[in-house]
Amino acid sequence: MKSILAVPAVLGVLLAGRLSIENVSAADFSGNKSYSDEKGFAPIFNGKNLNGWDGDSRLWSVRAGVIRGETTAEKAAAHNTFLIWRGGKLRDFVLKLRFHIRNGNSGVQYRSQELGDWIVSGYQGEVANDRPNPGIGTGFLYHERGRGELAYVGEFAVIDAAGKRSVVGKVADATALKAAGYYKNDGWNEYTIVADGNHLIHLVNGYQTIEMIDNDPKGSAREGILALQIHAGEPMLVEFKDIRLKQLDASLGSESRKFNDKGQIGWITAPEDKK
Repeated sequence: MKSILAVPAVLGVLLAGRLSIENVSAADFSGNKSYSDEKGFAPIFNGKNLNGWDGDSRLWSVRAGVIRGETTAEKAAAHNTFLIWRGGKLRDFVLKLRFHIRNGNSGVQYRSQELGDWIVSGYQGEVANDRPNPGIGTGFLYHERGRGELAYVGEFAVIDAAGKRSVVGKVADATALKAAGYYKNDGWNEYTIVADGNHLIHLVNGYQTIEMIDNDPKGSAREGILALQIHAGEPMLVEFKDIRLKQLDASLGSESRKFNDKGQIGWITAPEDKK
């Protein structure tokens, strides 16, 4: 994973038997392997048709091995609409896919809830063309029909048990990411989404864009559906391919941030003879 850090942060996150450090979270915290490792992934789109997927057939199709979500002036979306994967609910996983968007914005829903009429609520990995504010660009974390913006590009955010959002550090500088070309506005890009317990990570083309720990008992979700978005509004086209999924071991529990970057309160230094 590529990382563009704003500061040399050291944000310890204790994972029930595992330790992830924010500025080296290039490694898969589920097994200390690079996210580029394809072992254990299975394709969930057959490249031929929409078998196993469900959406408005006016707007979703397959052409040349690619899922296409397209609206026109004549075929508009009355509301944000989704192509839902019918292969089951996701819990702890790593998802990889490639996408290409032309106009408008889209997203990848995960651990989401279906509300009927191909409407979905839940976590969304943003897909968008360039925006003046890079913080809400491709890779930021949004809660569709819920809590709204959860983690802007570059942020390490924590949501506490009362639902309060705090930024505890940075995984990257959003402006620097944009300058580095982390996202190709006119071309194919790869999304990697990791959901492990209450810990969420997004990467775009190998660059980490967000990290979040969600401790909100009312707003968070530990399981739900996977879906792809067409956003209501101006005519748009978004394409997806090479969609593959890796299920993770859900037995390792939740994560919490244990080091505040300020001092040693709550920590004990062992004497030399005890080390």
